[in-house]
Amino acid sequence: MQFKNQSVIVTGGSSGIGRATALEFSKRGANVIVSDINEAGGKETTELIKANGGKAIFVKTDVANWEEVQSLINTCLEKYGQLDHMINNAGIGQGLYFFDQITIEHWNKTIAVNQTGVFYCMKAALKVMKGQRRGNIINTASAAGIAAAPRMGAYAASKHAVVGMTKTAAHEFGKYGIRINAICPTVIETPMGDGYLANNDELKEKMRQSVPMKRFGKPEEVARTICWLCGEDASYLNGIALPIDGGSNA
Repeated sequence: MQFKNQSVIVTGGSSGIGRATALEFSKRGANVIVSDINEAGGKETTELIKANGGKAIFVKTDVANWEEVQSLINTCLEKYGQLDHMINNAGIGQGLYFFDQITIEHWNKTIAVNQTGVFYCMKAALKVMKGQRRGNIINTASAAGIAAAPRMGAYAASKHAVVGMTKTAAHEFGKYGIRINAICPTVIETPMGDGYLANNDELKEKMRQSVPMKRFGKPEEVARTICWLCGEDASYLNGIALPIDGGSNA
């Protein structure tokens, strides 16, 4: 119960890493706000938490909309009176394209959600946490945010930006007792990860074999890492981009 009486917002909480993270925080005693543009999935996560005896509410949010992000933060404060942990996990990934094949629409949507969405959530959360003089922010970047990601140009650009924002804000706000870190998973067994590799078993197996541990990650493994980063055992970690990749980055 390390997070008892603490509040956490998890964006992108309808499935995958977001759902696993919301459930893990709840198991450790946190009051959870599940946020997603996917209302059905988000409510399902909330009900799973409640069924396990936890406390959670769902707030439908498009993180690419500044007003909706502000409303999300305000709802957390109205419900729980504080914001202890902000998990900026919402993101999208749309197919594999060489750089010259990326459409303007694809580029703009990817940047809007994966980069601007994280900026909006950080901006709103930091205002609250600065006043509290404490708080944790975890941004979900990607292995594509710390290295090349062939045929994922827009996604890689957005995730490199997340790492840059994480490091810069960590430098600016550490003096207020706020820690800001990023996680950089490789392929995780989630709907997004499966979507990239759908109908391409050969590529999927090549990617699996490229991982030193010869398997993809599980969302629960990422969720436990996020909770560790938010806990006292990681109290002097700030501004890092932590690979969660079975050794691939090595």
